[in-house]
Amino acid sequence: MRLIFAGTPGFAATSLRALIDAGHSIQLVLTQPDRPAGRGLRVRPSEVKALAQEAGLTVMQPSTLRPKEVLDRLRDSGASAMVVAAYGLILPQAVLDLLPLGCINIHASLLPRWRGAAPIQRAILAGDRRTGISIMQMDAGLDTGPVLLADELEIASTETAASLHDKLAELGARCILRCLLALERGELQAKPQPQLGATYASKIQKAEALIDWTHAAPEIDRQIRAFNPFPVASTTLHAETLRIWRAQLMPDVSGTAGCVLDASRDGIVIACGTGGLRLTELQRASSKRLLAAEFLLGCPVTRGEQFGT
Repeated sequence: MRLIFAGTPGFAATSLRALIDAGHSIQLVLTQPDRPAGRGLRVRPSEVKALAQEAGLTVMQPSTLRPKEVLDRLRDSGASAMVVAAYGLILPQAVLDLLPLGCINIHASLLPRWRGAAPIQRAILAGDRRTGISIMQMDAGLDTGPVLLADELEIASTETAASLHDKLAELGARCILRCLLALERGELQAKPQPQLGATYASKIQKAEALIDWTHAAPEIDRQIRAFNPFPVASTTLHAETLRIWRAQLMPDVSGTAGCVLDASRDGIVIACGTGGLRLTELQRASSKRLLAAEFLLGCPVTRGEQFGT
């Protein structure tokens, strides 16, 4: 099928790679303008742009899709549909109506649950046991269009946003290939989303990453997993900010919230509002992330010390 592809990060690049490998004819790739990234804030292309250039595809990076010259370029591509995945720009109605099969979105949740910007993190934070991919016919609303195809997967008890992102990216790639094949055969009909169960996955704010040790251990555990790799859950010790990358639930321990109950090469055990956590991977400011045994060599922690102060 002749397609336009619109996407920006690695999640989208996984689907673009699958479309290329499956033999779809990618007429044009839309991605966000290059932006500074990394510690040195060097301007870098998006992962989608890097892949598109490697594959010899034509790339456009408009800051908006509203100008007539952009719409003309999309129309002149001869594409049947636009596949959209984590693009980051609003598609105006003129774009939604432009192509014969419209715009088809790869969304990382089981719609209508977790419409919006951060469905992966919100699913983990909420303690959801399953999530998935929805292939949606886009309309003017925020992830409100009818669903063409959906597939689900379980969220493991140790799942991080990073690991779930990668699983969903692969699932999304498989789903879009199935969807396009079924559309070509005339075998799919989009189904309107039910209003019951609709939730909104608002963008993650850095302030949400600060740990409140008075909360229950399972809640803090989900916070740590949901914010790995960004923005990373954090706390303080000796007036220094520490980032917590990984932890293990310790349901049978108790003590004053935030108090160190034990510190060994296996981890630092902290009491929570109920239960506790063993912190197994930590990071000091301006340092690299370390397993607990290495961390304690450079930052000794003793029983009775208080985190979060």
